[in-house]
Amino acid sequence: MENFKLFDVVALTVDLPEHNLRRGQVGTIVERFADGKAFEVEFSDRNGRAFESIGIEPEQMMILLYEPDAIAA
Repeated sequence: MENFKLFDVVALTVDLPEHNLRRGQVGTIVERFADGKAFEVEFSDRNGRAFESIGIEPEQMMILLYEPDAIAA
């Protein structure tokens, strides 16, 4: 299980047609609920304008990584 934190950039791993969101759409975690059992994720367009903010369960998203993890020698 991933360790999600506030302001992590995440991608959906499932389609959420009721919110017009598709698997792969990128959002930012803006709130944590129920000791990490749910998160508020804000989805924005390329200009930074939010178009959706919904509650997401950890199983519905993955953290996007921009740098490699340090590997212990």
